[in-house]
Amino acid sequence: MSKLIWNITGYDEAPIAQLEANFRHIANKEMQNLPFYRQHIPIKAVINTLFDKQWIGAILTPWMLELIILPGPNQEWPYRKIGERLALALPCGEVKFVVGELADGMQYLACSLMSPLNPHLDAEHAIQLAENSAKMALSFPVHTQSTAEIDLSRRSLFRGQLRS
Repeated sequence: MSKLIWNITGYDEAPIAQLEANFRHIANKEMQNLPFYRQHIPIKAVINTLFDKQWIGAILTPWMLELIILPGPNQEWPYRKIGERLALALPCGEVKFVVGELADGMQYLACSLMSPLNPHLDAEHAIQLAENSAKMALSFPVHTQSTAEIDLSRRSLFRGQLRS
């Protein structure tokens, strides 16, 4: 069993500019020539909330939308292996995250919400979806009395095909 090294320090303020700059670099270097890259979609980090002392929000890029968590003020995270999976309890329920790392050593937790992006999604709606996704992660689940079975898969949710 290896010892955890606690060397990922928290951010006093949400690292929006740093995240966006890192993802712009990835876009320019690795992604922009791929067939699923959506040139009209901006790179936008939506992080304006601390939950359990961690920054939680969403990152929108021309190729994906992810829910993300970063360490908050006065927080330290252990360095984790890239790709390691963690399940976290959020108000919306248990969410599975993967450890990611950017070029400057910035580690974060990511949960893919849409990858690749829907080709019919325009920039305005994509930004609204990112903002709503960040809010929904911290929303309490709504339970109905209906006994009808509902397909709540991520694909159905983002295609607007919820059915009962």
